[in-house]
Amino acid sequence: MEEEIKNTSKRTPRYSRNKSEDIIHNLYGKLPPQARELEEAVLGAILIEKDAISYVSDILKTESFYVDAHATIYRAIQNLFGNSQPIDLLTVVEELRKTGKLEEVGGAYYISELTHKVASSANVEYHARIVIQKFIQRELIRISNDIIRDAYEDTTDVFDLLDTAEKRIYEITDKNLRNSVQGIGQLVSKSILQIDGLINREDGLLDDSVPSGYLELDKMTSGWKATDLVIIAARPSMGKTAFVLNLARNAAVDYNMPVAIFSLEMGAVQLAKRLISLECEIDAQKVANGKMSDNEYAILRDKVERLSSSPIYINDQPAINIYELRAQCRRLQNAHGIKMVIIDYLQLMSGGGDKGMNREQEISSISRSLKGLAKELNIPVIALSQLNRSVETRGGDKKPQLSDLRESGSIEQDADMVMFLYRPEYYNLNEGQDGQQLKGTAEVIIAKHRNGPTGNVPLRFNKNFGRFYDATGLYEEMQEFSNFKTVPSKGNFMQDEESKGPDNFDVW
Repeated sequence: MEEEIKNTSKRTPRYSRNKSEDIIHNLYGKLPPQARELEEAVLGAILIEKDAISYVSDILKTESFYVDAHATIYRAIQNLFGNSQPIDLLTVVEELRKTGKLEEVGGAYYISELTHKVASSANVEYHARIVIQKFIQRELIRISNDIIRDAYEDTTDVFDLLDTAEKRIYEITDKNLRNSVQGIGQLVSKSILQIDGLINREDGLLDDSVPSGYLELDKMTSGWKATDLVIIAARPSMGKTAFVLNLARNAAVDYNMPVAIFSLEMGAVQLAKRLISLECEIDAQKVANGKMSDNEYAILRDKVERLSSSPIYINDQPAINIYELRAQCRRLQNAHGIKMVIIDYLQLMSGGGDKGMNREQEISSISRSLKGLAKELNIPVIALSQLNRSVETRGGDKKPQLSDLRESGSIEQDADMVMFLYRPEYYNLNEGQDGQQLKGTAEVIIAKHRNGPTGNVPLRFNKNFGRFYDATGLYEEMQEFSNFKTVPSKGNFMQDEESKGPDNFDVW
């Protein structure tokens, strides 16, 4: 019996606090800030999803955990991760057994129970950030307690105390928050490298930018630049989704740059059919219902192979929140090296934060988070946005303005570029003041450009298969669109009339 009591006394309790925390508990009669359930959720997510550790490894440290057993388990996970070993229930148990810590943390049964605390790893990064917030709170309490105690000592030099307090507060910041400060010398060197790379380039594209595929647009924007948040806004049915599908197709198919599309409105198969339509230049309705001619189907089978092998990744999860979006983007960048993210569309996202905030505050939070995501992943993020109805009541050509952004919040302030998609045909404006034919034309109106000029970029649009073209091409004269006329494309002038199919034409 005595031996049993001795063995029991040697066991380490699962939950423990350090001496400073005990002092606080006695003084104020309450527990330090903690999130035991979220600690369990984070560890459980890591055990069931092998990639989860990569999302939290730069956020959490061993000492971030309030529960000693959780800290020990996380240390074992870090050891496995550092040695490029697989991380799962069995490997973690074996690692703890080798270090003699398995029974100390509650045995294999407790570790297996962690995997039941969470259904998936979708929110692991959000949970990890709450855990680190609680740790920072505990550290602030501990340091403040020490400062209060020293301040009551008559022998304490007040200036030494100020210096010590500042140093210890800074240590919390330095250990737990990323340092993004760079010296001007380093920044000048980076700038010179970019300038040198641009000198002999006619397209004006930066090395780390993603081309839009449209010559005039790239000249004005230098492509979609890394860390940029780009807002593309228009009224419903103006062609927003079609336009960004063209951007995704141009980047992925023509330049082999991986692109992620988050569609909150349309299903993934619907988007794939629209991509097939614009790639093969076959009427979208025919692709949707399968009513194609033999010639059109042969064209589809011939051209779709290039699209199917392109690095386009589509997520059609409805009502995705910003934390899930960030986690998915991180995974896609780790797995596929994505170079651009497209979100269709902003107003369908949820903030996933405080339920008490109104919609405009939530949209502001989302836009700030998207800008942070672009900087974190060092890629452009393109988000679609709706316009309010005020543009419909405006006279004249009804071109949109920045004030027309719906539930704008801080969208205008957060975005590096705000663009409007405008088609005169949408408002039955088929002829300009100078008699110019407007049917089939489109404009990208760059209303805000933080690092470049604003202005209008003309494009041509075929609504039958949702494809945008450069306004300038082989033919300078606009073709009459009333009967959907076509002109032969380059290299097909010798085709006889009977052999001309959709693949032998550029539609203007």
